[in-house]
Amino acid sequence: MSDSTETFQITAEQAEMYEATFVPAIFADWAPPLVDAAEIQPGQSVLDVACGTGIVARTAADRAGSTGRVVGLDLNEAMLGVARRLRPDIEWRQGDAASLPFPDRTFDASLCQSALMFLPEPVRALSEMRRVTRSSGTVAIQVYDTLDSQPGYRPFIEVAALHAGAAATSLLGTYWVHGDLEALAKLFDAAGLRIADTRTRTGTVRFGSIDEFVRTEIYSTPLAARISEAMFQQILDGARDALAQFGTADGRVEIPIQGHIVTATH
Repeated sequence: MSDSTETFQITAEQAEMYEATFVPAIFADWAPPLVDAAEIQPGQSVLDVACGTGIVARTAADRAGSTGRVVGLDLNEAMLGVARRLRPDIEWRQGDAASLPFPDRTFDASLCQSALMFLPEPVRALSEMRRVTRSSGTVAIQVYDTLDSQPGYRPFIEVAALHAGAAATSLLGTYWVHGDLEALAKLFDAAGLRIADTRTRTGTVRFGSIDEFVRTEIYSTPLAARISEAMFQQILDGARDALAQFGTADGRVEIPIQGHIVTATH
């Protein structure tokens, strides 16, 4: 996921890993439903905010077609480097979600997938998305539901907290911070947006094994720097039991993840 803080800049190698690991495992599953909810049509102009390596922008570009315009924006230049390599036909811009570098009412739709929880000023980001979207257009975001609504992630994080302390819950908890729909609606309202529709769906997180899932989730968060190898092994052992029900016959793991897709207008 892409972070919009000035201090967070990933390397080209990390960006390639993000595209190779997180996009097929998590984000590719949510891009078509988000684009569907925004009802992207041929010829439309679309902005993908905090685009990462661009899975939503790529999906939107396929819908908008050759007569449309799709722009992907991210603060991290390394993410954009991967995005440009994969789809040089799409416009990729470096910039901050809290200060979008576009004139008012530029786009028919502004989208944000799995990123609002990482933005330090979510209301300002939503306000900016509203500003650059035409009055007849759509702002659409995707976030994940609360931790209590996650039958796979909740037991995993409980195992991590058991061995690494209560701080593990918050260190692994960024995904879920906007899961409460009432609280999320207040953010939209503060940004001057009227919610038109909310869809809650369950996606699937896919990894080659439980071990791969645990390793990826731990080492992509600040928790990795706070635990010893022995502690990590304890978490891994516990997670193998907690997540066994999500294992497949060939050793892979498919973990449900519930989220919300919210569309809004001026």
